[in-house]
Amino acid sequence: MIEEKKSKDNRSKKNTSKENEPKENVSKKQPSFVRELLSWVILFAIACAIALIINRFILANTTVPTGSMEPTIMAGDRLFGFRLSYTFSDPERGDIIIFKFPDNEEENYIKRIIGLPNDTVEIKHGVTYINGEVLDESDYLTVTPLDLNFGPFNVPEDSYFVMGDNRNNSWDARFWKNTYVHKDKIVGKAVLKYYKKIEKLS
Repeated sequence: MIEEKKSKDNRSKKNTSKENEPKENVSKKQPSFVRELLSWVILFAIACAIALIINRFILANTTVPTGSMEPTIMAGDRLFGFRLSYTFSDPERGDIIIFKFPDNEEENYIKRIIGLPNDTVEIKHGVTYINGEVLDESDYLTVTPLDLNFGPFNVPEDSYFVMGDNRNNSWDARFWKNTYVHKDKIVGKAVLKYYKKIEKLS
């Protein structure tokens, strides 16, 4: 009788342990799943934060809607501007910049710097003069500008005079009510086209 009770007790213990095993496995799997899900959520949040920081403080992603900078930049091209380009240096003549449009700062424009602070810019018969000397624009002007006269424009301190490369079809500083782009309104220097083709800008 004693041996029968022992065997029954052993069988009951084995059954009890087997019943408990699945519950333990389930309880182990649930925290593991939650931890993995949480790790993905954290990774996604970090990626979004990095992308936001890059877009807000480092790169300006821009789509060009018009042909005012053709043939250097075509309508529909997409490009990156580097926001930190002028943190430790000043803009230079010939730089292509993205900036707040002086007549409506809700819009961003992209043009080439022609006149620097304290320059006198004048267009005579389509030819650009800087401080009385002809500006060589052969690197980016492929069409002869119209025989028109503009200026003279006396560029103020910390400001820039800009025009489009498509000189005959560009709404630029020659026509604006607020003629000059202040340095504080420059979003960044255009550095790279990535669509419709990849090309470094200079």
